[in-house]
Amino acid sequence: MKKQRGFLVLAFAMLLGIAGCGTTQSGRSDDGSVTLEIFNIKTETAEQMDALVEAFENDHPEIKINLTTVGGGTDATAALQSKFSSGDEPDIFMLGGLADTQIWQHKLYDLGETTLAKQAIEGTLEGATLDGTIYGVPMNIEGYGWLINQEIFKEAGIDNDSINTFEAFEEAVQLLDSKKEELGLQGVFGFSGAETWVSSQYSSNFFAPEFDDSLEKTYEAPELSVDYAEQMKNYTDLVIEYNAQPMEAMDYSTSVEELFASGKVAIIHQGNWIVPTLDSLDETFTKEKLGIIPMQIESPEESKIVAGPAWYWGVNKDKDQEIIDASIEFLTWMYTDEQAMTAIIDEFQFIPAYTNFSSEAIHDPLSKEIYTYLSEGQTVPWVHNSYPDGYGQNIFGVQIQAYAAGRISWEEFIDTLQTSWAQERE
Repeated sequence: MKKQRGFLVLAFAMLLGIAGCGTTQSGRSDDGSVTLEIFNIKTETAEQMDALVEAFENDHPEIKINLTTVGGGTDATAALQSKFSSGDEPDIFMLGGLADTQIWQHKLYDLGETTLAKQAIEGTLEGATLDGTIYGVPMNIEGYGWLINQEIFKEAGIDNDSINTFEAFEEAVQLLDSKKEELGLQGVFGFSGAETWVSSQYSSNFFAPEFDDSLEKTYEAPELSVDYAEQMKNYTDLVIEYNAQPMEAMDYSTSVEELFASGKVAIIHQGNWIVPTLDSLDETFTKEKLGIIPMQIESPEESKIVAGPAWYWGVNKDKDQEIIDASIEFLTWMYTDEQAMTAIIDEFQFIPAYTNFSSEAIHDPLSKEIYTYLSEGQTVPWVHNSYPDGYGQNIFGVQIQAYAAGRISWEEFIDTLQTSWAQERE
């Protein structure tokens, strides 16, 4: 989400106050129950989260939960800041990696001794660990890259499993373009260039190898060399040339819901979080058509996607211990209770980040494929969450829009990336 300040923060504070959303303070009520305030930004699974909260409350009548969900085009970062600024601090809230963890470190409880921290899959805690302290536990594992409509590829005579080099990818794109009319395509790609968070995610494939696929090294790096600028230019130029409309003008809804789901583009840059949306539009799409193609960045032999925890649950350390304990109890129940675990897999369609889940329980084909890439070491982490604050969206995302529109050269684009990174890290 965009890291905006000032007016938006004030506006959201007023909005949340007027709407009465989250105005109930957490704490113990007259009837002896405890009320928790949870701040959630995963709008695509808001209904599933509401149902899970209801199930928890049925099993735990002594704990009530007020769930605030903000996102889906709304600046969730500003909304969260407004909650803290107004004094209506949530008990549980979400962290988007090391940058967010550093911002909220002074408010976060040490979760290192919790059941979830001990059951987390190896490596999944790095994005919420500072100075050896675990401040967050992973929500799930998400993977992303080039999502494709396999049915369209098949109709064009393309075996997507054979695409294991950039040259093969380029040839496939050009073949799809040559058959665009008979395939009913408006374009080969539907890249959401208007959404700077999509561009920020896109950058991870190219930046991660420079920092040895380490979130911590990325977070601490004083400069950015852009070692894989050539590879990034190859992919970016290909997208710009074969996008359904000017890349910098396409939003998420147009890309995912209008074009990809309806078979009017063959490739988008997204992740498995769009599965619930696609299922709501076409229940056969994710089971029969959806696939993912990796990128080759470090070498032609290494095909990788981006995968790992995108979000972490943090607990407010400034609340009474009773509230902290109830918060940890809810999070633990969410990933250890049999009913909740079933919902995590079947309803949320999450890839679990905890060892007490079985990989065999994952039903969604795309999530299975992402899990396979992860287990075989063919992934890079979500390093864009370790960039300087706001860099991925406000610098990379904005500058790639300018490049796509022809307002700056590639050399100017790279120079701005390097200069801005160094300035932010001074």
